[in-house]
Amino acid sequence: MNLSKVLSLVFFAVAIGLGYLLWKGVDDVVEEEKKIALIEAAIIEKLQMLRDAELAYQASNGEYADNWNDLKKFIEEGKIWIVQRTETTKLLEYGKEEITVEFDTLGSVNVIDSLFNDRKYPDFNLEALAVVPGSGGKMFEFFADKVERNQYDVNVFEIRDPAPINPERRLNNNEKALKVGSRTDASTEGNWK
Repeated sequence: MNLSKVLSLVFFAVAIGLGYLLWKGVDDVVEEEKKIALIEAAIIEKLQMLRDAELAYQASNGEYADNWNDLKKFIEEGKIWIVQRTETTKLLEYGKEEITVEFDTLGSVNVIDSLFNDRKYPDFNLEALAVVPGSGGKMFEFFADKVERNQYDVNVFEIRDPAPINPERRLNNNEKALKVGSRTDASTEGNWK
């Protein structure tokens, strides 16, 4: 065998090795991004569930829950009242209208049965609701308070992921961590939109 054939075989083997390493590097990045997307989707679903529970808690108690134990107790034992609203419009002189609004309480339903029923969440587990997916058992951070807006006190809440798995969300002391609500505004939106 002459030198050119040997070098050709060596370069061919090196090219195949480098090609494999390049493919493996790209594949690892893609798989990691898929893993992060799946975990963040699970976190977002839990944040939406916790937001629904906070809104029901606020409707019943006039404020948001500032910790998991209060919210959990409300989900287990609380009730949502079913209210029927009826409007009656009466025509008065000169085309004016008089509107009468009546509210009738029809009954109540348990919070857990209303918000987290089997049809909506077939694998619902209340004990695991406050645990951040993919975190190794860490719990969501809860915050609730009142802030002043236009001389009125407004209830606010925030539930956030304390240890984001996505490296981009960990920048600047977890500034972009997935969360729902706001500590400063009367918002119940999540920051993933």
